[in-house]
Amino acid sequence: MQLSMRGLVPAHLVQQLAGRPSQVWNADVTLPSGACVFVQAPSGRGKTTLIHMLYGLRGGYSGTISFGDRNMEQLPDDQLSALRARQLSVIFQDMRLFPSLTAFENIEVKRALTNSVTTEEVLTWLAQLGIADKAYAQAATLSFGEQQRLAIIRALVQPFSWLLMDEPFSHLDIANRKLAIDLIKNVAHRHNAGIFLTDLDANDYFPYTHTFLM
Repeated sequence: MQLSMRGLVPAHLVQQLAGRPSQVWNADVTLPSGACVFVQAPSGRGKTTLIHMLYGLRGGYSGTISFGDRNMEQLPDDQLSALRARQLSVIFQDMRLFPSLTAFENIEVKRALTNSVTTEEVLTWLAQLGIADKAYAQAATLSFGEQQRLAIIRALVQPFSWLLMDEPFSHLDIANRKLAIDLIKNVAHRHNAGIFLTDLDANDYFPYTHTFLM
């Protein structure tokens, strides 16, 4: 599923972005299905805003975002929900877990929508990322690193054509980051999916096909 961004400028960043070069904002970007995309920018340039726009959580911008022939701002709520359930998944910077639910329940809330991943596979992924012993602990009791690994697994338990990630490894040490990256690569490959990652610093986490400075 092709992703196109045409002349995007968030209303709340118009003055801040005026006269500042960007390969994303107010640009014409077309990304083919299965692309591996990295957007690098320091804090305050709108990385989180962009992820929220791509996922359809935020309006208030000029320009257009299209997945295939679907303009995100013109999609009715039911079609946007269907797009998110089957073709877009996201790892938020703030993770957005349900603190009173267990780790497993946080995953199950999403997994049950499509049943595209088995419970056994979820348990395997929890073990793979070193948090199997936290499966039935409340999310609020987990460390930030454990929560981030949980948020990564939650994002992978649905079908997707694009996986959107906003600084997804900020709380992980090198060893746990590698485990998470390997899992993401494997699941994205299974779906022939594109990856769209934003972060502060240059990295080689994935074999990027497109790199942009914001």
